[in-house]
Amino acid sequence: MRVSAGVLRLLALIFAIVTTWMFIRSYMSFSMKTIRLPRWLAASPTKEIQVKKYKCGLIKPCPANYFAFKICSGAANVVGPTMCFEDRMIMSPVKNNVGRGLNIALVNGTTGAVLGQKAFDMYSGDVMHLVKFLKEIPGGALVLVASYDDPGTKMNDESRKLFSDLGSSYAKQLGFRDSWVFIGAKDLRGKSPFEQFLKNSPDTNKYEGWPELLEMEGCMPPKPF
Repeated sequence: MRVSAGVLRLLALIFAIVTTWMFIRSYMSFSMKTIRLPRWLAASPTKEIQVKKYKCGLIKPCPANYFAFKICSGAANVVGPTMCFEDRMIMSPVKNNVGRGLNIALVNGTTGAVLGQKAFDMYSGDVMHLVKFLKEIPGGALVLVASYDDPGTKMNDESRKLFSDLGSSYAKQLGFRDSWVFIGAKDLRGKSPFEQFLKNSPDTNKYEGWPELLEMEGCMPPKPF
């Protein structure tokens, strides 16, 4: 019995459609298996862990009625110092109130209120401006100091003694391009526990011609000395 040409064409078309459908189904199934991700990869991205910061960027809060502070010396002659007290940035390059030499801020030791700040050029400036400033510090004031570039070239015996009277252990040896951060007070008896010092030395300098910057932070009670 002869099958008409039309029937053959229909069967061929049906065969082609079925074959194509089976091929597509097999391919899609394979692809899904191939690109299936492990559960730990398919899960939502891990949230970034954020460390809570407290006053002046401290990682722990200060006890009640304590003052938070953070002082950083300058880095070589490139990055200026920063001085934060009770979450207030007193001096920084951003505030454009720092300078080469010694950067000094005065804070009320009872209330934490900022009384003033000033930068003294200790390379080519007049040290007597610094001496006058130190002699006029009011009673009960905290004295915050951060070096930048060169804090020692213009230092004389009078200015060194005034800093020593404020509680410094290193003012007498402060020299060319040393790094120094310090908190003292007027008429302090004994030495301040808040001081860091690095000598300019080719053997230990981190930068070419300068020691590493210093960073001092912590908490202090009102009238800490």
